[in-house]
Amino acid sequence: MSRILCIDTTSNCLDMLMRAQDYGHQCLWYDRPRPGGEQRRSGEGIINKVRDLNEVQRKWFDWADLIYMPDNTYYVDMMDALIKRGYPVFCGGLDAAKMELDREHGQKLMAQHGIEIMQSIAFHDYDAAIAHVKKHPEMLVSKPSGDANKALSYVAHNAGDMVHMLQRWKGREDLRKAAKAEGFILQEKKVGIEMAVGGWYGPGGWSKWLYENWENKKLMNGDLGVATGEMGTLTRPVLKSKLADQVLYPIEPYLKKIGYVGYIDNNCIIDDKGHPWPMEWTMRDGWPLRHNVISQMRGDPVQWMLDLLHGRDTIEFEEGEVGISVVMAIPDFPYSKLTNKEVCGIPVYGAADDLEHIHPSEIMMGEAPVEIDGKVVEMPHWVTSGDYVLVCTGTGKTISGARRSAYSALKKVKIPNSPFYRTDIGRGRMVKQLPQLQAMGYAKGLEA
Repeated sequence: MSRILCIDTTSNCLDMLMRAQDYGHQCLWYDRPRPGGEQRRSGEGIINKVRDLNEVQRKWFDWADLIYMPDNTYYVDMMDALIKRGYPVFCGGLDAAKMELDREHGQKLMAQHGIEIMQSIAFHDYDAAIAHVKKHPEMLVSKPSGDANKALSYVAHNAGDMVHMLQRWKGREDLRKAAKAEGFILQEKKVGIEMAVGGWYGPGGWSKWLYENWENKKLMNGDLGVATGEMGTLTRPVLKSKLADQVLYPIEPYLKKIGYVGYIDNNCIIDDKGHPWPMEWTMRDGWPLRHNVISQMRGDPVQWMLDLLHGRDTIEFEEGEVGISVVMAIPDFPYSKLTNKEVCGIPVYGAADDLEHIHPSEIMMGEAPVEIDGKVVEMPHWVTSGDYVLVCTGTGKTISGARRSAYSALKKVKIPNSPFYRTDIGRGRMVKQLPQLQAMGYAKGLEA
């Protein structure tokens, strides 16, 4: 068995590490402290954690058979140096991170590799962006570069809407500084259907498997509310994908050049003529998409990562199987970074007994009152360590089957603090859009 070191930034990896432990791997987890220095408590009592990054650098890099980082906004310099020194690192380095975080650079790379892109312009000043929208009212999409608030990814209804948001952001000193330092792009708005495709790349080239997926970024059913990053995802592994041929495979020469190892994804708008317009690279595992992967892959949850590093493609799926993931959160998500509300120690009932469907995130072991044979007993139990509590997954031969699997399991989880989740993942807009996609040659074989 192998030694797994995870360098995490926002408590994403508890579920993966728990499953790796169950397969006999030794796991160690560094989880970046919260802004202000407060230690993250996810996984306490479940996974061995190391709190000192200096200790990790001195001792644990040489210990690990696999070093995994699920993000590319922190510690990338450190990982890049390890990659160049030959350490077994499963993540992208500086070049890969720039593909995602520098929006203008990512778009230019697409164009250089024959992928047709939407018109976009980079800015570092809100006044200049406002003037441009007034002159070019088709520029209705704003996307930040760097590690920015997800709410700054905004699709406006009209030019007045876009100018209003730019003016609001301009009024905040922190956002002005971020824009000056890292920039943002304005992009023309394309009307169509959102669909993404990803795959795994390593020294042996592409994995044979592709991963088509449909994200749900907004907080509420019907794609209403604030952008959260992601509230749930519909996925299916396939061996052939029309979208991958158009917007994913062409980037291979660059991936080979930079020595990329890991997951890469391109999210697109497909217009009514069937033409895909790529929006952005994801040069890392997506969340909760990685939980979909865990629920759909066969066998050891990390051995395939070690194999990919050494040029072997051993990840296995059932072709065409449908996966659904649903995020369960508690207040003040997604505003907890602003409110700093204390949400540790709330019992999570009914989750630990169903690891087939439940993937813990901000959860730790604590003491909680549990009813056993009519008596209430204080005992060790899963409790919250934050507001992004868990992800529930389901699989099936059809979207409806995967939905039944996920939501029937999710209903058994009880949290005494107003937990919430979307109930339309895999349905919602897909009811109308799936037939349209298939008429244009996409998502063939996917059944509602």
